[in-house]
Amino acid sequence: MAPPLLEVSGLDITLGSKKLVHGLHFRLEAGQTLAIVGESGSGKSLTALAIMGLLPSGLLSRGSILWKGQPIHTWPERKRRRLRGKEMTMVFQEPMSSLNPVLTCGYQVGEVLKVHEGLRGQKLKQRVWELFDQVRLSDPSRMWRSYPHELSGGQKQRVMIAMAIACQPDLLIADEPTTALDVTVQKEILDLLTQLQANTGMAMLFISHDLAIVHKLAHHVLVMQQGQVVEQGPSHQLFVRPEHPYTRGLLACRPPLVGRPRPLPVLDDFLNPQPKTSRKTAKHIPYPQPTSEAILRVENLHVRYVTRRNWLGQPIQWLQAVDNVSFEVYTGEVLGLAGESGCGKSTLGRAVLALQPAEKGAVWYKGRNIFSLSSSELRRLRREIQVVFQDPYAALNPRMTIGQALSEPLRVHRLVPEGRSARKKVEELLERVGLRPDMFHRYPHEFSGGQRQRICIARALAVQPSFLVCDEAVSALDVSVQAQILNLLNDLREELGLSMLFISHDLSVVRYMSHRVAIMQQGHIVELASADEIFAKPSSEYARRLIHAIPKLELT
Repeated sequence: MAPPLLEVSGLDITLGSKKLVHGLHFRLEAGQTLAIVGESGSGKSLTALAIMGLLPSGLLSRGSILWKGQPIHTWPERKRRRLRGKEMTMVFQEPMSSLNPVLTCGYQVGEVLKVHEGLRGQKLKQRVWELFDQVRLSDPSRMWRSYPHELSGGQKQRVMIAMAIACQPDLLIADEPTTALDVTVQKEILDLLTQLQANTGMAMLFISHDLAIVHKLAHHVLVMQQGQVVEQGPSHQLFVRPEHPYTRGLLACRPPLVGRPRPLPVLDDFLNPQPKTSRKTAKHIPYPQPTSEAILRVENLHVRYVTRRNWLGQPIQWLQAVDNVSFEVYTGEVLGLAGESGCGKSTLGRAVLALQPAEKGAVWYKGRNIFSLSSSELRRLRREIQVVFQDPYAALNPRMTIGQALSEPLRVHRLVPEGRSARKKVEELLERVGLRPDMFHRYPHEFSGGQRQRICIARALAVQPSFLVCDEAVSALDVSVQAQILNLLNDLREELGLSMLFISHDLSVVRYMSHRVAIMQQGHIVELASADEIFAKPSSEYARRLIHAIPKLELT
């Protein structure tokens, strides 16, 4: 009898005396998909890195990792390097930090083919273009010469997937591979991976916090909590009859497509249930109508990027990222902004914040044109308008502790005096976003991706803004923490009258959070209406296609 493709036995991962993963056991057969789900920091990504032989220095692994019956955990690094990239590949969680910023995307994908397949010249270029086309990257010639900073988050993730499937591996380890992708591209990528699996017999180890995707894709599921497997079994069985409270909590935390339970359930409701008399009952309630006063008004906004220059450095080709966009956000309203990756959502958000120069148009905030303000006036305005950026890795200074990062806006805007009062305020902010006060002196690299995003949200809330731009603010979070943050944002909106521009590719989250939704396509707003109206009866074909592509967790 042939051995399984991958067999992990008794895997422990330790940092000093602290155990991060405890006695992990699983088998993966050729052509099968095993999904690992769990909260951020539960050990999912560490397990994948241990299998690849890529654990960071300082972390030790013990146990057995067998690849086609061979103990690869005993192999020297040089031998494992030949395995990686050809037979066993990985799509990492964060494409922003996984791509080399000084090399073009074409070069980086081609490097894999050069090393493992020996391709050169025109054959290499042709194969890279085919891969870009496979992962639905439009204009492969532009992608070939583009640098990572010239692409959107979703486009970078597709470059990473193209790199991973280049050599048709036997095993693809996918660590949150669709986190940065909009629903239509997500569906296309998942269909592509499923097709590749059917055609080549490729196995997948799929790590995700999106349980609807896991339910659709995986044959077998492992549920991890604090480094241990608390439940595992065939996908359908586990989703229909979950036994562990942790699994039941993960299934309940995602915003539904029908109704708006307030608050969203969180894991603690299942792990530490309270007596019914002391628990707030979640009711499906409609959002109140926003006031008639517009806090933000965008008029005929145009933003374009230079895509090509001549040999003198003069621009000769542009990309119109935002094309004649107009809308209003009312006091106390949440306006959702949705659309495919590269449609101009994030560019529009940055232009509203005056972080991106606009070619034409105006942005009015409380009756003042932001583009006409002086630098000192704009600096004062920063306290009222804050942003949570898409990438929590790039948004935090690696040389500053979390306490310093959160204290900085308080000092800059002179909201608290130096010393203990600043620390007390920071500790309150950490607790409010679900982190511990004793994390004050830690650095960003000591936190998981989801924890870093919570820190970014805490920093934005530190100055008590009246308007918040959330650019994929919950895309890096697992569903349980996502529910906490969405509940927090809703509470702040109600308590402080906070207005928001909520940018996300996750349409179920957009619907749950928003009064109205604007759908963007190729720099234009093609539909703008109430959230319930758009999701019930979208008027544009583009909106219908987006809504149809939402992964649904249908448990029957």
